[in-house]
Amino acid sequence: MDSLWFLVPLILVSALLFFVGYNFAGWFTVGLIIFVAYFFRDPVRTPPEGEDLLVAPADGKIVKVDTAYASPDHDEGSVCISTFLSVFNVHIQRAPIAGTVARKFYNKGKFMAAWDHKASLDNEQALTVFKTGIGPVGVKQIAGFVARRIITWANVGSSLERSQRLGLIRFGSRVDLILPPEVTVIVKVGDHVKGGETVMARAKRG
Repeated sequence: MDSLWFLVPLILVSALLFFVGYNFAGWFTVGLIIFVAYFFRDPVRTPPEGEDLLVAPADGKIVKVDTAYASPDHDEGSVCISTFLSVFNVHIQRAPIAGTVARKFYNKGKFMAAWDHKASLDNEQALTVFKTGIGPVGVKQIAGFVARRIITWANVGSSLERSQRLGLIRFGSRVDLILPPEVTVIVKVGDHVKGGETVMARAKRG
């Protein structure tokens, strides 16, 4: 568990502080332990029925919906939905649709505030592209001013089910969901979403 790298040292320091009589510092460390445990929480998420429904890859607030997106993996007119994660959101990322990891790409970059739209282009980021029944679907994990550690558990060739855990970004960040043009976007800017549960888009039939 990624949280153990933080929790174990904090617990040891807290115990030592109480042992030597620095109770105020000890209670402050207890507060940090509670925050870290809260930050790394990993609630169970159940996706809605309907294989044509694409779910949010992360918890947070929708800050941008771009319906004229293009990239080497996605044709002109693709859709990019950006979600901002505060330090109070669950920071586990999930697969938005069932598919196989076709490509992974990590790009070192800047650490601008994650709510800045330039972060999607310039910040340090990890892109995972899924091969799916509706075409390529991308999940871009983007570092922020505070979040400087991106972890992607899925490897190339891995098959993930919808809502299955994909990765983690530590301490505030941004996640972009990149979809083929043949989808109907359900969410709008300002909506709050839950990773693995909230429907972001629906694949167009026919």
